[in-house]
Amino acid sequence: MSAQDSESAKLTSSPVAEPRETALLSEVATYYSDKLAQHGQSPRGVDWNGPEGQTLRFQELCRVIDGSRPYSLTDLGCGYGALHDHLAAKGHDFSYLGVDVSESMIQAARERLRNRAKVRLLQAGSPDEVSDYGIASGIFNVRLGRTDAEWRAYLEQTLDQLDRGSRIGFAFNCLTSYSDTDRMRADLYYADPCQFFDLCKRRYAKNVALLHDYGLYEFTILVRKQP
Repeated sequence: MSAQDSESAKLTSSPVAEPRETALLSEVATYYSDKLAQHGQSPRGVDWNGPEGQTLRFQELCRVIDGSRPYSLTDLGCGYGALHDHLAAKGHDFSYLGVDVSESMIQAARERLRNRAKVRLLQAGSPDEVSDYGIASGIFNVRLGRTDAEWRAYLEQTLDQLDRGSRIGFAFNCLTSYSDTDRMRADLYYADPCQFFDLCKRRYAKNVALLHDYGLYEFTILVRKQP
């Protein structure tokens, strides 16, 4: 078996989504499809406040990427493909797999990126191939009516997918449990950054960075795997 076949087998053999997870992803897809319908291809269309915050998040997440050489990237929860724009503007040479549970988001990404080279888009809850890097921006924030335990289980399952689907490293962000109490919303999930730093160190890699100093009510974790 070739290395590529072995990597594909890792993803193919991953557990099939349980009915509860399928229902959760359906709720998420509906939520973001509605946002896109309301606000179009814009940061508000993926539930961000504005372009400045979106750009800042991308900058922090992409610290995991070595942009000095060609690479492949999976954008899990790609929305309308704004991360591709961000990386292309920096002159990176990369192939891009955008994955999203929302059909309308994938359609918007296809429209936006239709003339871009080395782009593939997939409507799904997880990638179907292994890339050098995996990025997940904002997909862990809106838990809707799910309990902390349900959302934490989903979050950890998704981190396992990011790990299986990346060769060199992956990055993700979450709202922080250190947010001001009076600004917290019941429909959002606020994660403990220390707990997830510990989880990533113990489960995925020795080289893990926790970024919590960029002025937003969130944190970013970078997981760099051993070469």
